[in-house]
Amino acid sequence: MARPTPLAFDKKKIVAENRRARFEYFVEDVYEAGIALTGTEVKSLRFGEGSIAESYAEVKNGEVWLVNSNVPEFSHGNRFNHEPKRPRKLLLKEREIAKFHGAVERKGMTLVPLSIYFNGRGRAKVELALAKGKNAADKRATMKERDWQRDKARIMREHS
Repeated sequence: MARPTPLAFDKKKIVAENRRARFEYFVEDVYEAGIALTGTEVKSLRFGEGSIAESYAEVKNGEVWLVNSNVPEFSHGNRFNHEPKRPRKLLLKEREIAKFHGAVERKGMTLVPLSIYFNGRGRAKVELALAKGKNAADKRATMKERDWQRDKARIMREHS
């Protein structure tokens, strides 16, 4: 019998976070994926450098690739240093890849990375979301709801 997946991922050290993703997209499902990195990329991420603000994931030839993520060159690296914006392969099960491919092709969804982090065992992981884009009215409603929650908290603080 398969081991049940945990409800929340074991995030020990968050390196990069895409904070605009939840504003720009309706997040349907969230998955944890491994990421294939070179040695200097891992060292650079351990120093807390890296960005996934403009990145996305795509399914190509039965593999999932993280595109446009920026991991700067390692400062103490030598001639074997990595290329900062290269596509990086994500490590997923075939069933998950097939699910992503079907959702992207048929339903018009997008694969958006939410964060890069190191788990409890020290492995670099990507939190990947299957998401649907919001239109301008949905974004306005999100902003209105966020402002109301902030005002409500302020009013409760003042009257308590």
